[in-house]
Amino acid sequence: MFSGKSILVTGGTGSFGRRFVRTVLASQPQIERVIVFSRDELKQFEMQNEAWPQPEKLRFFLGDVRDHTRLQRALEDVDIVVHAAALKQVPAAEYNPFEAIKTNVLGAQNVIEACLDRGVEHVVALSTDKAAAPVNLYGATKLCSDKLFIAANNFKGKRNLRFSVVRYGNVLGSRGSVVPFFLNRRASGTLPITHPEMTRFNITLDEGVALVLQALSTHLGGETFIPKIPSYRVVDVATAIAPSVRQDIVGIRPGEKLHEDLITPADAESAYDVGPSYVVLPPGDARLAAALVDRGAVPCRKAFHYSSGNNDRWLSVEDIRSLIRGHVDPNFAPL
Repeated sequence: MFSGKSILVTGGTGSFGRRFVRTVLASQPQIERVIVFSRDELKQFEMQNEAWPQPEKLRFFLGDVRDHTRLQRALEDVDIVVHAAALKQVPAAEYNPFEAIKTNVLGAQNVIEACLDRGVEHVVALSTDKAAAPVNLYGATKLCSDKLFIAANNFKGKRNLRFSVVRYGNVLGSRGSVVPFFLNRRASGTLPITHPEMTRFNITLDEGVALVLQALSTHLGGETFIPKIPSYRVVDVATAIAPSVRQDIVGIRPGEKLHEDLITPADAESAYDVGPSYVVLPPGDARLAAALVDRGAVPCRKAFHYSSGNNDRWLSVEDIRSLIRGHVDPNFAPL
């Protein structure tokens, strides 16, 4: 599906965007071009100076998803859009709520409208486990964004255009996540633990990229794709990184959950197992449900709840260390 196509990645200088761009350029020799759309000129400059597969096909476009006119210009002759731009730091969103709304909600609608106007064929938007039963503003804005992208299929008219969403958990080693935070803090002699029973889902950047590629190549429009991924206990991450360092229990911060959800019991009524992942459909969409079942999808059981706390797959301390060496720091050694 990528032969002769042009892809634009919003937030393309972020952790996911960089890995997605590199993967596509390395694996798709017939692609026309890949456009990095972001607002940070320094990050674009740094990215331009890296070694890239097929560098002649890589483009950089300064802009902000808040700017509808700029998006219209950037999407000229673009076939595929991966929307990864977001304000995602929970405390910053709580303190600056409307800034998060302008980027995560109004920016999402700008992307949708520009895609409708510019003849784009495929759109996949990145979401987060915090959008399932949200308890903080970041999660609430991403839930709004998800709803906007899914609902866009209702008014695309006769356009050959499909909108879908991918939702997954914490990305191992991404900026601001727990692994680099603990790696930086371990020399201090203490690691802060919010709660001894806290759990999170775990996904690597490569797995996140693979999920987006799966969505782009299989989606019908209207699906929320959710990967089957393991969980970890935050105390196990601390032990994996620094077993000799004291762990201080500091309490759950405002806007945090003890466990994260990817599929809530309310979602289960329209959730399907499609093999490598789950798919949640808009409630009551019988046409899309029938199409999924024709492809071999199996409805999830009634009141199915996919939480980081009730997962059937768990990372051990040694698993976490192996993942850090493989995806964050090949020279990592526990302290």
